[in-house]
Amino acid sequence: MKVQALLGFRDILPAEIAVWRHVEQVARDLLERFHFAEIRLPILEKTELFARSIGAETDIVEKEMYTFVDRQETLRPEATASLIRAYVEHNMHLAKPVQRLYTMGPMFRRERPQKGRLRQFHQLSVEVVGSSSPHLDAELLTLAATFLAELGITASLEINSLGCPECRPAYRNALLAFINERLDRLCDDCRRRSVTNPLRVLDCKKTACRAEVQDAPSIQDHLCSSCAAHLDGVQQDLQLLAIDYRLNKFMVRGLDYYVRTTFEFVSDDLGAQSAVLAGGRYDGLVEMLGGPAMPGIGFAVGLERLVLLLQQQGETSSSAPEIDIFLAALGEAAVGYCVGLQHRLRGDGFRVDMDYAGKSLKSQMKQADKARAAHVLIVGDQELNSGQAVLRNMETKQQAELSLDHTIIGSAIKTS
Repeated sequence: MKVQALLGFRDILPAEIAVWRHVEQVARDLLERFHFAEIRLPILEKTELFARSIGAETDIVEKEMYTFVDRQETLRPEATASLIRAYVEHNMHLAKPVQRLYTMGPMFRRERPQKGRLRQFHQLSVEVVGSSSPHLDAELLTLAATFLAELGITASLEINSLGCPECRPAYRNALLAFINERLDRLCDDCRRRSVTNPLRVLDCKKTACRAEVQDAPSIQDHLCSSCAAHLDGVQQDLQLLAIDYRLNKFMVRGLDYYVRTTFEFVSDDLGAQSAVLAGGRYDGLVEMLGGPAMPGIGFAVGLERLVLLLQQQGETSSSAPEIDIFLAALGEAAVGYCVGLQHRLRGDGFRVDMDYAGKSLKSQMKQADKARAAHVLIVGDQELNSGQAVLRNMETKQQAELSLDHTIIGSAIKTS
């Protein structure tokens, strides 16, 4: 009986890797242009880290985390809390007042698997800690928009402000009064959330609940002067930078640490409209986790969803050569010689492969085609005796005879 992967966990096969590497490389190149540094974080953290940062009453902490209960350790469900834990633990604010960081890797949530959403999934998380400027918010939104555009993915930007500890309590009371008037028509989750976090009632995905809160008061009408000015500043920069967006009063995000600017890039190309990239400002999170009072903002993007969108657009693999040269060795003596030649060419920086079985030339040429080799070097007994071999350019089909010397072969590969 075969042993299969767990539900919600999947293998990423070699045929898909080209698209994954393309997404990752576009991200790394862009983040370097925006002066971000990479940080790599453990996938296992103390459960308390996520309960304190994400919120003990959130769906993630209540229902979705993979936790070793006996040790109170949890596979990370997201990266922001881990990154801020590292920021605080290593006193990173002392090295640089504003830290611009990113990380990529697997996350884990035990939720119902669906299209583009798995129980082990991969995220790019981009964070800036140390600045509260609305210009930074707009810069991060520009970075996100540029990333999606450079991948060729179309998504619309929605933004909101969640206010701050000064103005949110008054809005919470107004929203709670509105919710209580129709509490009996809301789902069980919304009734529970009305007690623990009324803002999350606005985020319910059930059609009946969304209809009930359609006329809910907007937090944008309850912002203090400082939060209102911050939101205005973000919008002014977005207009200056020609970044299209719309205000969405219902966007509250699912994590407790968000304040002020929150945002999502949404697409309907995966079926029901869903966020492909989302984030927001978390000005109190560093202090909550034992660090100094430092503001922060960031976003996360699910790499599975990006890959799925690119595959739907027909980008399934790269057309570029996978290897620089395939050594077609004909006969036992040629195989022995090419083993050494292969090693020397790899030492010179070339991507090289060969077939050790000494199959027919026709069979090996097929192998070279499948491997998307840029060149094939044909070596048999005659070539060994003469010290000359045929180098074939697989794109132009041109052939040239040259010395069986790895430096001469390398020069020919570079120039042909």
